[in-house]
Amino acid sequence: MHHFKIFIEITRLTKPIGFMLLFWPCSWGLAYAYIENSNLSLFVYYLFLFFLGSVLMRSAGCIFNDIVDKDFDKKVQRTKYRPLAAGKITVTRALVYVLTLCSIAFLVLIQFNLFTILLGLGSMFLAFSYPFMKRITYWPQLFLGFTFNWGIIMAWVAFHNSITIEIVLLYISAIFWTLGYDTIYGAQDMSDDQIIGLKSTSIKFKNNIHMFVSTSYVISIGFMLFLFKNFVGQNTFTFLFLIFILSLIYQLIILKKNNPNQYLGLFKTNNVSGLFLFLGIFSISL
Repeated sequence: MHHFKIFIEITRLTKPIGFMLLFWPCSWGLAYAYIENSNLSLFVYYLFLFFLGSVLMRSAGCIFNDIVDKDFDKKVQRTKYRPLAAGKITVTRALVYVLTLCSIAFLVLIQFNLFTILLGLGSMFLAFSYPFMKRITYWPQLFLGFTFNWGIIMAWVAFHNSITIEIVLLYISAIFWTLGYDTIYGAQDMSDDQIIGLKSTSIKFKNNIHMFVSTSYVISIGFMLFLFKNFVGQNTFTFLFLIFILSLIYQLIILKKNNPNQYLGLFKTNNVSGLFLFLGIFSISL
């Protein structure tokens, strides 16, 4: 029971925002692919597989991140009680958990076509190099964008077995979305991170965080407007897409008030943003 409790803690399964932010881009890619290939049972099956994959890979990523960061985590108020930082679990046991989760994720991955499997294996490289990025660049959030939205490409390829410029545009727009929301998230730890020498876009743009997040969100929306321009009109898609845009504008309005106690809540708002964009893209095919 004790080990189970630590496993839940170290995989952060009680904080679903992480795996949902990994899952929503997958769902966008699937919904977009579904417009051209309206096989509903396959769509629902793939949605389930991608959800499962998101939970497994985010859990493995959290543990690996904690292994790499355990000495830093001890020095940050928000993370010093994490199991590895607090010495509640050994690195060896944590690595066993990572390998187990990745093995189960691999079983999910081999349900897809070969191209998707290869992309999935490629994403492993992104996922496991991410924790090192905040040591070497002020742009770990950009790298997270590449990593967390990879599922958009995979989802499209699972349906169509090819990559098109449209899906790459959706991927790029999602990267800017991540750049914005993860800068808000990183802003929570700025003072601790600066002391221990970790880097982030939050620190790089600390005097202009609002400007930076606004720019990221505007670019993200811009790409999406270009991509979906043919679907905009008096319809369900436009209504849902508008809610997505308003959810980002809401974050920017609150962010301007510069209250660090609200940063986590704003970051979590993106779960709603992801849901409405998914419903919007899906509504195009109805």
